[in-house]
Amino acid sequence: MANSGLPKGGLQKWLQRLIAAMFLTGQVFVHLLQAKIHRRNTIEQMILVGPKSAIIALLTATFVGMVFTIQVAREFLNFGAGSYVGGVLGLALARELAPVLTAVVVAGRVGSAFAAEIGTMRVTEQIDALYMLKTDPIDYLVIPRVLACSSMLPILTLLSLITGALGGLLIGESFYGISYYVFINSIRGFLQPWDIICSIIKAVFFGVVIAVIGCNWGLTTTGGAKGVGQSTTAAVVTSLLGIFIANVILSWVLFQGPGSANL
Repeated sequence: MANSGLPKGGLQKWLQRLIAAMFLTGQVFVHLLQAKIHRRNTIEQMILVGPKSAIIALLTATFVGMVFTIQVAREFLNFGAGSYVGGVLGLALARELAPVLTAVVVAGRVGSAFAAEIGTMRVTEQIDALYMLKTDPIDYLVIPRVLACSSMLPILTLLSLITGALGGLLIGESFYGISYYVFINSIRGFLQPWDIICSIIKAVFFGVVIAVIGCNWGLTTTGGAKGVGQSTTAAVVTSLLGIFIANVILSWVLFQGPGSANL
């Protein structure tokens, strides 16, 4: 069972922690309605999620845009549809690749850090010390991380969309003779404002998933240093699973009806 990334105790314990994460989500929204926000902690977490994660997220998007263009351009050119390459890349990045891959990067880098940091605080009884000081761990630890992920992930996603498109544009011009003008005009023709809005909506949801799961797995850590390592691994695996499930649901809800691209 350890090879699957599940915490010690198997599937039953994992399900218990997943249910606890759902309750934690409800508590977060209740506390947010009460405006219980630690601004300094929130800013620190925003820096961790945003600027410190930007380089790896943007590099990932750039190379994904390049690879996608290589795979699409060679086939489209065979059918005389090279002018559609930019538009297809833009749609793929906005609707799926940018929000999902950025969330995956953040889950691996930041979600694991959340679980490890809070898990260490749990096993060293620092969480109990917060209660002794009459400080709610949800207000002090969880909400700043949820706000940081849900606010910074959309920004990273939009930047990833731009860099991914630039990577594709570079490959299209350099190796397939698709001019900058044709490539950009194709993106403008295919990409609609709703696609950008949907990308942002997905990023917000993914940010909440990453933060809540990372924090919950940290808060429910037991078993000392070994337990921290297991919680960190399980948090990343569960976050990725949550991202993919949420992506299916959001895609189904957001993209109903006929397409809107202007060919």
